[in-house]
Amino acid sequence: MGRIDYLHDPDAPPANSVVPSVVAFVQNDAGQVLMIQRSDNGRWALPGGGHDVGESISDTVVREAWEETGIKVKVVDMSGIYTDPGHVMQYDDGEIRQQFSMCFRARPVGGELRTSDETTQVRWIDPTDLSKLDVHPTMRLRIEHAMDRTRTAPYIG
Repeated sequence: MGRIDYLHDPDAPPANSVVPSVVAFVQNDAGQVLMIQRSDNGRWALPGGGHDVGESISDTVVREAWEETGIKVKVVDMSGIYTDPGHVMQYDDGEIRQQFSMCFRARPVGGELRTSDETTQVRWIDPTDLSKLDVHPTMRLRIEHAMDRTRTAPYIG
């Protein structure tokens, strides 16, 4: 399924759904960030996805990181909540989703890097190399906030 992101675009179609979702900001002991290349739009992103009925939100973080990357993680804390109604994602099936994403910091506790149906590449990326990747501006914001360990409260916006 393909995906088109619209960010404050007056020509964007109106949203017809909101799905709580998560992304996992995972750093290894070397300080590298776990990144995926998405199969639906080709962009690099933090692993993540939609919250399922019957899960706690931390269970969603753990499940999505495992499904998309092969890495088992433990949630540490939250770095932000992102609900900008000007960011919508249009999917091939007609869904047009308003952003509702929570970013959690997590640490790796096991597993081996592997791809999935949702990922074409999975890598540990040095933070200095993140600027070389095609990353959507809203995902860059999540990464910047998660990397800023001086923040005492999560970003909410």
